[in-house]
Amino acid sequence: MNQPSIVSPTARGPADHDIRNQIVAAANEHFSQYGYAKTTVSDLAKAIGFSKAYIYKFFDSKQAIGEAICTHCLTQIVAAVELSINGETLSATERFRRLVKTVIATAVDLFFNDRKLYDIAAFSASERWPSSLVYEAQIKQFILQIVRDGREAGEFERKTPLDETVEAIHLTLRPFVNPLLLQYNLDFIEDARSLTCNLILRSLMP
Repeated sequence: MNQPSIVSPTARGPADHDIRNQIVAAANEHFSQYGYAKTTVSDLAKAIGFSKAYIYKFFDSKQAIGEAICTHCLTQIVAAVELSINGETLSATERFRRLVKTVIATAVDLFFNDRKLYDIAAFSASERWPSSLVYEAQIKQFILQIVRDGREAGEFERKTPLDETVEAIHLTLRPFVNPLLLQYNLDFIEDARSLTCNLILRSLMP
């Protein structure tokens, strides 16, 4: 299944350079303590003992550093979803259930166990960063493929235009897919996941 790729943030210098990783690590720490908006490139430079000019050899902006962190976070979610829905013998219905379960479970796990990554992903969603937009496009592409396969197999109805169906499903799942919104829905996430998934699948019945 061909998926849009989460583009790498604009970076300068070798991608695997130890200094670049040092900058990302320092940014991760500062963003988690002080927030993205209150952290400056000067703060990061001071934390690792470099000049701002040297940091700009590796990243052309603070947002590019944030994108590196955000991309890592969102790529984990996409990879987990893709792995869960790729079984050849699975029905479209089961693949859809797995998509919903995996995207929520992976995001919730990040929220509780790797909050630094989650917070920058939530910020990127609020600011509509490229990595966040591509992540949403990838999830929508998964939905599109599952609905299309379900229609071809006779599992799902075919009267509603495909793009309209996919958009409606994506919007319905957005409170649980979007990192910014998910954090406000944690109290009832288990029931909401099951009820929402069942409602969508009933609407797709022929």
